[in-house]
Amino acid sequence: MLICGNKLLSFFKNKYPVSHTLKNDKLLFEFTNELKQRYLKNAPKLQQVQYKKQKDLVKNALGTHTFKRQQHGGKLKAKHEIAIAEQLRLAPEPLLKALVVHELAHFKEKDHNKSFYNLCCHMEPEYHQLELELRLFLVLRQEQLSFY
Repeated sequence: MLICGNKLLSFFKNKYPVSHTLKNDKLLFEFTNELKQRYLKNAPKLQQVQYKKQKDLVKNALGTHTFKRQQHGGKLKAKHEIAIAEQLRLAPEPLLKALVVHELAHFKEKDHNKSFYNLCCHMEPEYHQLELELRLFLVLRQEQLSFY
């Protein structure tokens, strides 16, 4: 029902009248690291968070969490990085937060299981609703409709 006509566009314009301020990689890193420090204190250090160009938002992942191990001499170093789809620079902040929370949850839970989603809901109580709205936002982006 929402997708028909301009109902979906109106829904987003009313619910999210202003865009987020996390327009560059540095601000996105600070935002993500703050959430990590608040909810995942014992998780490994976050090395990098950046917006990354995705060809197709529907087929490709909206965000990725990479874990790299590198050997330097006798020591093993681990790097944790998060990449968020460039197109989500235009998303409302709560939707961006839901995606960041999703990627951070992979620090503790690698699979999408019950404990993974419980962790997401611990970090963002409205996670499931925001995940749905993120999917609806993708419909708008696919139709090349913008509300900012």
